[in-house]
Amino acid sequence: MGKQKLNRRQAWRINKIQNERLERAKRREGQIETEAGPLGQEQHGRIIANYGASVDVEASTGEVRRCHLRRNLAMPVVGDRVVWQSSDNNTGVVVAVEERDTLLARPDFSGEMKALAANIDQILVVAAPEPPFSTDSLDQFLVAAEKSGITPVVVFNKVDLLDPEGRARVEAQLSIYRDIGYRIIFATTRADHGLDDLLTALKDRTSIFAGQSGVGKSSLAKALLPDEAITVGDLAEVTGLGRHTTSSARLYHLPSGGDVIDSPGVREFRLWTMSEPELAEGFLEFRPFLGGCRFRDCRHNSEPGCAITAAVKAGKITPQRLTSFRRIAANVADKAPSY
Repeated sequence: MGKQKLNRRQAWRINKIQNERLERAKRREGQIETEAGPLGQEQHGRIIANYGASVDVEASTGEVRRCHLRRNLAMPVVGDRVVWQSSDNNTGVVVAVEERDTLLARPDFSGEMKALAANIDQILVVAAPEPPFSTDSLDQFLVAAEKSGITPVVVFNKVDLLDPEGRARVEAQLSIYRDIGYRIIFATTRADHGLDDLLTALKDRTSIFAGQSGVGKSSLAKALLPDEAITVGDLAEVTGLGRHTTSSARLYHLPSGGDVIDSPGVREFRLWTMSEPELAEGFLEFRPFLGGCRFRDCRHNSEPGCAITAAVKAGKITPQRLTSFRRIAANVADKAPSY
């Protein structure tokens, strides 16, 4: 049975109750409660795993409880800060979701936006020699991160598979992104100190791995967290595409500091539908020139007086990134301008 659709008054009342619970939990923070009914007093926690019908909540004490959700409560995701109440059978109930700092989402197969994780500091966009490295795929992840307000970091994994010529070719491709201002990290789990730069980037931050299946997201997580039961799969022999090895999103605490969210692999990341101006804003180096075109509905193609194409000719934007923008726009952009 589908979730009951709420009218405006019902939605307002549920939101009001959530806000009241949040306020009560804030007032009780740090106090010792002596009274409790069937459920314990409201307290703050964080979602560290999501199983659909239930979630794991980590309390401020470090205790983890399997919790159900209060009826009509919007589904929380890993990383959410919540208010919850314990019960006598070592479980609990999530009664409110606190305001999010950031939210990573992507469209599902019906086009509806599906939340993946919340309160993330950075997205580790992982690429590798296998499956074949695609800058178009990388650009889509970077746009998604930029539009979500989350800092992206490019991690090129499995560098042990590259010969000197291949390494030089990849470094030349990624130098474009370094020049734009993105942090680039080379990593491997098969060499001493092959993860040192990655560990530095992860320290004291909440991060999530993103990228095509098979690039080694779960392998990296397993190497960073050897004591955790993280499943790692090999590339499919026939297709060359990676198998999805992570079945549910989970947050892990790194021994060296920081948190990592390991989420189900996405074989082909699809941007949500957006206008071409919105897409252009997701290209970091385009931003200084946006709004400078002769025509308000300029699509940065062959229009006269285009500030973006002029920037390409002046060497301030690379031709590769403009070509990538045009390819992505042809597939995901809503052609109706929104100036």
